[in-house]
Amino acid sequence: MAQTVRISSLEVDGLGPYRTLKRPQDHVREGIFVAEGSKVVERLLDSGLTLESLLLTPEWHAELQIRIAGLSKDPVVYVGEKQLLERIVGFNLHQGIMAVARIPSPVSLDELLQYSPRPYFLVAIDGLTNAENLGVLVRNSVAFGVHALIVGETSSSPYLRRAVRNSMGAIFKLPVVHVDNLRQTLLTLSNTHGILTIAAHPHADQSALHESSLQRDTCIVFGSEGSGVSSAVLETCNVAVAIRMCNDVDSLNVASASAVFLYEVYRQRIGSRG
Repeated sequence: MAQTVRISSLEVDGLGPYRTLKRPQDHVREGIFVAEGSKVVERLLDSGLTLESLLLTPEWHAELQIRIAGLSKDPVVYVGEKQLLERIVGFNLHQGIMAVARIPSPVSLDELLQYSPRPYFLVAIDGLTNAENLGVLVRNSVAFGVHALIVGETSSSPYLRRAVRNSMGAIFKLPVVHVDNLRQTLLTLSNTHGILTIAAHPHADQSALHESSLQRDTCIVFGSEGSGVSSAVLETCNVAVAIRMCNDVDSLNVASASAVFLYEVYRQRIGSRG
């Protein structure tokens, strides 16, 4: 049974993760992440991931206590009035509910390829550090059927607090592979497994997204917000593909571009099923 701790002051043990929300990298290093907001926390409750604790108002506790009791591992449930919770976290807690959970163990590349359906539909990120854009990219990936996210050595974790929030909990459904050398990983995907590696590149001169065939095993690589896919990774990819646009707009931010790219893959594959 979950342990319920009713808090009436700031001096309560176990609230450390909620006091350090502005240090999300520390959380990731500790193997935990913070979920905030009703929809994200409720999706976390349904995800099967291991919850360490919840921080919520009495109203949310009354609404969720049956679901909390049904979890396989009992979290600590901290219950307090909204004004006190806001003093703990240091900002306006609009919905009065947060949670801390364990980051799931990453899958290996071999496991990913063994258990993912064919044709593969993978996304890799290169130098993507903006948590908000990363969260939206994750949500787009889940929405359009991506099998897994490959996180390169220069990208941020998709379990940063703002990334989790902007994914609206979609990260709980997306397997994540962390690699130490994205360039080598892409070479392995292409040369060993025959997977087409595509760099999403706004200045690709020869290949347009709407003209590309995307029904085979595919990995789409998205780069950083400012400079895009790095030159080393770009050279490694089989092809660079651009979204054709008008009115002298030459690029979209990575969150918007990912929606266009991933929908096109989804559209082609759904259409191919007849």
